[in-house]
Amino acid sequence: MIHHTNSTTSQIIKILEDWGCWFETFEHGPVRTSEEAAKVRSGYSLKQGAKAMLVKVKLRTNETKYMMLVLPGDLRFDKAKVKQLYDAKDFGMATEDEVREITKGVEPGGVPPFGNLFNIEIIADPKLFENEKIIFNAGSKSFSIAMMSSDYKDIVNPKILPISLN
Repeated sequence: MIHHTNSTTSQIIKILEDWGCWFETFEHGPVRTSEEAAKVRSGYSLKQGAKAMLVKVKLRTNETKYMMLVLPGDLRFDKAKVKQLYDAKDFGMATEDEVREITKGVEPGGVPPFGNLFNIEIIADPKLFENEKIIFNAGSKSFSIAMMSSDYKDIVNPKILPISLN
């Protein structure tokens, strides 16, 4: 029985149930970083954590675009690669306020790798799919969901591009 659901968490669980795919849920103390999360998710490694980061890309047209980068928890993204993908003038992390605004209230650290819920483009690093299972904070810093990475790929349909530092 899940007690701490918010609308984002409920939406994700409903999507996974509708798709009929395997998943498991974990309630834990609030965690902010992938490292902290790995310590409380028994049976899952840091590498299996799907780290979702909201970034702000300033295009040459001066338009600002938000997107989500999803990487294994033990990797960092390569700013130069992401900038190059979008031929961007500038690129940085979304602020905490922007994160809350884009996700309609999800706290930074609780953002799930389901950018489609927030109408933003998702880029996932291919290394994420080297894990059979992935796990992520699902709309709350105290609630994680694990699922098959192949189901994640089918449901979310992210662009898969190498964006991690080697």
